[in-house]
Amino acid sequence: MWKPGDSVAFRGIYNQRVWIVESALVVKDSEEETVLALLPGAECMMPEGYVNGKHGERHTWDRWSDYQSDNRNMVKFLWHTNRLLVLLEPDKYYATIYFWEDATDQFLCYYVNFQLPFWRSGCGFDTLDLELDVVIEPSYGWQWKDLEDYQDGINRGILLKEWTAKVDDAKKEIFQKIERRQYPLDGAWLNWKPDPSWSAPKLPADWDRV
Repeated sequence: MWKPGDSVAFRGIYNQRVWIVESALVVKDSEEETVLALLPGAECMMPEGYVNGKHGERHTWDRWSDYQSDNRNMVKFLWHTNRLLVLLEPDKYYATIYFWEDATDQFLCYYVNFQLPFWRSGCGFDTLDLELDVVIEPSYGWQWKDLEDYQDGINRGILLKEWTAKVDDAKKEIFQKIERRQYPLDGAWLNWKPDPSWSAPKLPADWDRV
């Protein structure tokens, strides 16, 4: 298990290749739950299409075409603007994320990211983002995000039937938690703040080793 304050790599893996990696700080690591902090200034490596497309002027990135053509074209990227707390539970097909605007400390939303259950690596934690999300406002109003991209991944045969079946089960669990205000969608981490002695983490030298 990692200790609070340890710097780790949180990676997205497809076809035994690292496609997205973010440096994060460990807040908690136990058999029941792992919590990672993604802070402004954190060093990341991402495909050019993600940095300059989805989060750039184009506002789009065809993740699945890049995956199929093995077009990684990784570029360095420093996380900015928002502070994230990523909550991971073993065997779950999603992560629950708390979003704050870092400069103002304003809580923006809960964010449920559907992904493969995480597994541990020598440098941190690995998963595969399935490109489907639920954005949940502080008032508990919610909306889907990236539904078309998720369906496109299914149509291309990249997202396997056994994965999407598990996602369907996870959806029911998430909406029950929204309705009942159950952990972790109960504000349990709303007052969390990073240790003032922490600084933005850097990626380990072996971040690309699978």
